[in-house]
Amino acid sequence: MIDISEKQMTKRVARAEGKIVFSPAAFKVFIKRGSPKGNVLETAKIAGIMAAKNTPALIPLCHPLTLEKVAVSFELLKSKNTIKVMSEVTCTGKTGVEMEALAAVAAACLTIYDMMKFTGQDLTISDIRLMHKSGGRSGIYFR
Repeated sequence: MIDISEKQMTKRVARAEGKIVFSPAAFKVFIKRGSPKGNVLETAKIAGIMAAKNTPALIPLCHPLTLEKVAVSFELLKSKNTIKVMSEVTCTGKTGVEMEALAAVAAACLTIYDMMKFTGQDLTISDIRLMHKSGGRSGIYFR
């Protein structure tokens, strides 16, 4: 891990997004019946929050942080048979929360995949990316 002992404590915010694309038939099943495993979006939300909190266990050399907010939300893009997954992570610390926001999106997408794979293996996870970050020396980033 890099030495962050001399860095200043600042409010750090990161937002990330990604998507999971279904076949038209699989998306209809998701909308009408969901998954036999349970509530897909609620389970994915919990998975995303857990991933953000456990990022140092997933990503080597990632600093453990005291997270003050982890939010995971979803937007159904029905015309595209897609679920857009979004996260926002906040802390006051010496290093950023970009990896936590990205981990939240990735885990939520993987959970949706796992819960809906009974409809077929043609689900596609894509476009996981950082959308915003603020705090620290490097300033603000927007996509």
